[in-house]
Parts: sequence; structure tokens; C-alpha cells
Amino acid sequence: MKSAILFVMAASLAAAQTPAPAPAAKKAAPAAKPAATASKSYKSLKFPPMRELKLPDIATFTLPNGMKVFLLENHELPLVRGSARIRTGNIFETAQKAGLTSIFGDVMRTGGTKDKTGDQLNELLEGIAASVESDVGETSGTLSFNTLKENTDTVLAVFHDVLTAPEFRQDKIDVAKTQYRGVIARRNDQPGGIAGREFSRLLYGPTTPWGRMMEHETLNSVTRQDLLDWHKRYYFPENVLLAIQGDFNTAGMRSKLEKLFAGWTVKQPKVPEFPAVSHRQAPGVFLAEKNEVTQTNFRVGHLGGKVNDKDYPALSVMADILGANGFSSRMMKKIRSDLGLAYNVSANWNAEYDHPGTFTIGGSTKSESTVDALKAIYGEVERIRSSEVTDLELQEAKESTLNSFVFNFDSPSKTLGRLVTYEYHGYPKDFIFQYQKAIAAVSKADVLRVAKEYLKPENFVTVVVGKPADFGTPLSALNMPVNKIDLTIPEPKAATAKADAASLEKGRQLMAKLQAAVGGADKLAGVKDYTHVAQVKIAANGMQVQQTSKIVAPAARIEQQLPFGKIVIYSDGKGGGFMIGPQGQAMGLPPQAIKQAGEEMFRLYPSLWLSDRDAGRTVNAVNNDTVEITDKSGNFIRITLDAAGLPAKAGYRNADGSEVEAVYADFKDAGGIKFPHSIKVNQGGKTAAEVTVTEYKINSGLKPEDLGQK
Repeated sequence: MKSAILFVMAASLAAAQTPAPAPAAKKAAPAAKPAATASKSYKSLKFPPMRELKLPDIATFTLPNGMKVFLLENHELPLVRGSARIRTGNIFETAQKAGLTSIFGDVMRTGGTKDKTGDQLNELLEGIAASVESDVGETSGTLSFNTLKENTDTVLAVFHDVLTAPEFRQDKIDVAKTQYRGVIARRNDQPGGIAGREFSRLLYGPTTPWGRMMEHETLNSVTRQDLLDWHKRYYFPENVLLAIQGDFNTAGMRSKLEKLFAGWTVKQPKVPEFPAVSHRQAPGVFLAEKNEVTQTNFRVGHLGGKVNDKDYPALSVMADILGANGFSSRMMKKIRSDLGLAYNVSANWNAEYDHPGTFTIGGSTKSESTVDALKAIYGEVERIRSSEVTDLELQEAKESTLNSFVFNFDSPSKTLGRLVTYEYHGYPKDFIFQYQKAIAAVSKADVLRVAKEYLKPENFVTVVVGKPADFGTPLSALNMPVNKIDLTIPEPKAATAKADAASLEKGRQLMAKLQAAVGGADKLAGVKDYTHVAQVKIAANGMQVQQTSKIVAPAARIEQQLPFGKIVIYSDGKGGGFMIGPQGQAMGLPPQAIKQAGEEMFRLYPSLWLSDRDAGRTVNAVNNDTVEITDKSGNFIRITLDAAGLPAKAGYRNADGSEVEAVYADFKDAGGIKFPHSIKVNQGGKTAAEVTVTEYKINSGLKPEDLGQK
């Protein structure tokens, strides 16, 4: 009955993707006759010169426990904001625990403290319009707060407790894992996301900290003790930079912090340097097939450099001219506007503070234009490497680069954040002024020089996500090796019980007991088709769904009546199928939905109750009342019997790795077989759905072709 949840969610997604009807057009009012004025070009507009950038007066000191503090008074509004930056990050994760810091970043806050649960903290903070939030990224962790001035002491106390002694309650770990299992299961939904992800994995290496991915198995391996150990290792005073800005007195705030953190004196060895980037990907074209899409997403480029490289200013200007400056860039003008070969295209020199970034050209195009668009992109790269840019291009790019940079300092919070970033990564305090001066000095010769020196078309990695059958010209026409990207999401491994002759025999005995209790093995074997009608209540939103399921194994047809319309889902059990949305539109089932349908068929009674007769399945006793059933495809379920032999509950793992428990009740006879008419589905220890079956029909004469009609 998990199918009730699966297909309701799929249906909701399909409905969300259905465009709403356009509103009726209103009759336009007569246009006013324009005044006779001379037409002016936007180029004639005059703007005052940019104001000189000045850094505010920031108080910097170190608390007795070793924590470094930055304070910036700002009395414009009665607000106080702060953020602690911790030298940690997912680059310190092991491959076996990929995803640990994602869970840590969420549960550090949601798991609460020793005195208050995360929900109690929510109630407290929401009541005073304040927030405390945590996160862990690639090369740093953060804990931030935001409050009205009058509540500073209260919020600082919460901030202190979360920073120094988070509780990491298990129920919130379970919630976070469920959410991230969904992220893993959906990671191949968006072609643009696939292109960016696989581009990074290729450039940095799939087994490196910058290229590895969280998987179901690595997520499942994360324990509460792992989170506690991570906090102990990285969250200590000397490893924290605390920045606070807002409506306060510096001396008073310093006194508060000294008292608040006086008892936090934890010591740990210095955190090691971040690992170096050493992977070098061979150039080529890498194809990720997505046969359900009608356009191609792409990424082209190679590894780049760091923000403090001597040529970074010139590279910023070069990238602005090539493709970073929107519609004014060469890429957009030539490839989108002139040739009409791309919906969008951009180029960026994405430098990083602590490791080499990437030179990335990205965008999307019509499927049939894929090869032509990529050839045009390569051509624009060669053009900027072979001749100087124009005076106007240089002027506009320098102004654009400086303007965008200055926006990093247009508020006290941004300014403080950027200066803390410089401190965190060991950059000089006057780096901003060095960068401004270097941008102003960039010449046309500099742009040509860095384009020739740093852009290496012979090293380009090209990632293409699309439907190759629609490309028109094959990717081999790019004269580079074409490699396929495997988008398969590894399945979580079920923790199955050890089997031996005695447990296998006991398993057969338990299955015989179950079969006898529900009506007998012969009755079960005689089922050729069946239909059940059910009312499903989704706990998360209270939605009521009427569902009719029609089964002629291995095919299944699910018809759902939802508040916003009817949904039909059909799977032929052989890898094919379709979905029909509320508007009557039909679409093919994506691979993940086909896979989930196969898992549902595995768990489908009465065939599940005859698993001991299926040579492809193993039936093994876990104990005196629980039998474990597995198959060669990795499907898994444990059924616990009541004293009479009826199934009392079943436990299994979803495709997203989450643990599910179905609790059965109200068995009634239908066609000589006892079926449960009440099923409660639990996930993460909470009720996810309640299913009430109103009717079963056995052997009504359904044919496989009946199920597949649109």
C-alpha cells in the first residue's frame, strides 16, 4: 500500500508541472499619443562616478578562550546580527560517510540543546521574531543569528548553547535523512543540475572531496555519534571566527561575549590544511542521456584558478567580455542573438578562495542544435584567444566587473562578511583595494595574454545532457572521444538476516502458516487478476485520495481521484508505462517511477504471500514470527505474523532508502481470501498515510490490455 503515497506524490508533481490557463485578455485602453521628443540611446545616459569604497571601523579582538571576534556597530536599525564561521567542511568527510556534514548542518540547530528541543527553540525564537540557523558547506561551517536589539541577550544565549553543546536528537537525524534520501532520489530530475554536477565531478574527480556524492549507503552509515564526534573535533573556540554587526555598543558587546563564552574552553589540535586539488581529467565529450527531454543542457571548460592569482583581475575582465556580462557578452550576441543556437549561454572564470575553481561555459539549446551550438562556443573561445578585444568591450567589462564587486560591500553586513572571509582564507585586509587597482589597470593586451595562457581548448571537458536521437548531428562530429555518463543511483543495501538451512526451513513453515491463515496456498495461486478500491489519507497535508488499483501481474494500473483532478498511472511491469494528468495530458513514466513500480509489484499480495513458490526469491526466518523475503533485484521485506498467522506488519526500505512500516488490520474475506482493509503506513516513526480499503474484486476477468488503455 506504499503505492498510495508513491503515486499521490507523483501525481502532485505532475499537476504542479501542468501550466495554469492564461487569464482572459483585457481590452486595452487607447494609447496616449506620445510627445514629439527626440529618440535617445541608452548609451547617451550619464552616470556619476562610483563613490570611493571605504571600509568601516571594525573592532577586532580575541576572547580569553581563543575565539576571534569582529564587531561592527550599525545604528541604522534596532537589529543585531551575527555569524560564527568554523574551519570545517565536507572536504574533511570520508567517502564512506559522504553526507555527514549535510546532516550535521541541519541537525545542529533542529536537534536543539540539552535544555530545549529544536521545536521548543523554534517556538521561543518565532515568538520574538528572531532566528538561529546552522549550515556546513564545502570549506566552512556557519552558525548565525538575527534578532531585535531588545532580545539580544536571549538570542545570544540560544546561539551560545547551539554552538557549544548541540544535542543532535535522533528523531531530527531521522527527519534529515528522510529529506536527503529524497534529494538523492531526485538528483537526476533536472538536466541543468545534472550538467553542473557531472562537470564538477569530472574536473575534480568523483572520489575527491569536491566530486564525490552522497549516496543512500553513505547516508545510512551516519550515526548520532558521528555528529557528536564531528562537533567535538571542529567546534572549539580557537577554530571559530565570530562576527557581529548591528545596534550595540562595542564595549558592552565585548563584555557580554567574554562572560557568555567564559566557560567554553575546549581545546583540540589545529585543524589540518585543506587538501590540494590534484585530479586531471582527460579532455573529451561526456554524454548523460535523458530521453524524456526536448532540449540539451551543456557545460564546457576545465579547471581554473584562485581568487588571489596574479592574473585573476584580467581573467575576470576577459570572462565578462566572453560570456559573463549577460546580453552584452560575445557568447550571447553571437550564439543566441545572431545564430539562434542557444536559449542561454554564459562563460565564467569561477575562482575559489582556497582551491582552483573552474572555467565554465554553460547553457542550453534545442536538441537538434546541440553540435552546432558547441562548435560555435569553441569558435568564440578561439576568437578571444586570437585577437584583441575592442576599446568599448574593455571599458564596459571593467566597469561591469568593478560594479558587481562593489555590491559585495554595499551594506555593513556584506562588508563585515567579506572581510571575515578574507581573514578566514588568509587574504590581506586590503585585498579589495588591490583587486580594484588591478582591474583598473587591465589592458586589451592583458585580456589577450590571459586568454591565450589560461584558456586551453585542447583540455576542454564537454558535458552534454539530452536526447542523442534528436541531436541531428552526432556528438562524434566534435572530433573528440565521446563517453557515456552513468546516472544510475546506487541502491541502499538491505540489512538481511543470515540464512542457513534451519532458518530457511523455518521461513517456509512461517509462509505456510500465513497462507493457511489468509485462505490457503491454492486460493492464492488461483488469483489471476484483482482490483481494490481504497480511501487514502496523507498525513502530511490531510489530503484525501480515492484510489483504484487494478492488477494483472506484472502489469498495474492506478487511478486516483485527487482534489485537483484525476490521475492515471500505468506500468506494464517490463519497463514501460505512462501517466495521465488532470488535464488529460499523457507522459511516459521516468526511470525512477518505473523502478518504484517494480518494487511495489514485489510487495504486492497475493503473489508476495506465495514467495516460497518463486525460484527467484529467498524466504528466511528472522525469528519465530517474522519472515524475511528478498529477490535477485535487491527487493526486501520483513513480514511479522500475529498468533493466528495473519500478517500483522511489514517492514521494508523505500527506493529513497527510508525505512517504512505497514501495519495491517481489519482482515475480511474477498473471494475466499482474507485481505487487510485497514493499513497504516509509518515513516521515521510517524504516520505517513492511513489507507482504508472499501472493496476487493478477485478474478473479474481483467486482461493486460485493459490496463494499458489511455
